[in-house]
Amino acid sequence: MQEPVLVLNANFEPINVCNMRRAIGLVLSGKADMVVNGRGNIYTVSQALPRPSVIRLEDMIHRPRPRVKLTRREVFRRDNYTCQYCGKREGNLTVDHVHPRHLGGEHMWTNVVAACPYCNHRKGGRPLEEAHMRLLHIPKEPPASAMYIYGRHLNEYGEWEPYIQGW
Repeated sequence: MQEPVLVLNANFEPINVCNMRRAIGLVLSGKADMVVNGRGNIYTVSQALPRPSVIRLEDMIHRPRPRVKLTRREVFRRDNYTCQYCGKREGNLTVDHVHPRHLGGEHMWTNVVAACPYCNHRKGGRPLEEAHMRLLHIPKEPPASAMYIYGRHLNEYGEWEPYIQGW
C-alpha cells in the first residue's frame, strides 16, 4: 500500500506522486480515475480493487509551477554526484559555496556545488581565483520539468514514461 502512484491533472500533466492507499481513496471517492493498472488487484472480502500505477484527477487543479528545492541531495543530483572541481565520483561528497558565505555569498543554486572533501578543504573559505581552482560546470538551477522531478522513478515504473515525457 506504500508503492508510489503517479497523479495526473485533468489535462494529463504530472503533478504529484502519492502512495497507493491515497490513490485508491481518490478513485473510490470519484475524485480520480485509474489510467494504468500495472500491478494487479487488492482483494477484500467482497470485491477486487485494481492497484493503480497512474491516476488522473477528475477536476483541473490550478497550481503554480513547481521549483526544485535547494537541498543537499538535489545539489548532488544536479551535479551528477561528481566533484565540480576535480571530477571525482565519490560517495562522501560535500556541498561547497563557490563564493564563500562569510564574504557575502548566498545560499542559492548558482552558488553551491558538489565537492569532494579534499577539494572542499583545499579551497577552504577562499574565492575560486584566490584558491587557484576552476569549476567543471557553471552552477545553475535545475529545470523543474516533469522528467527531472519524476524521472528517477522511471527505472522502476516504466509505465509512467508516456505521461512524463510529454511535459
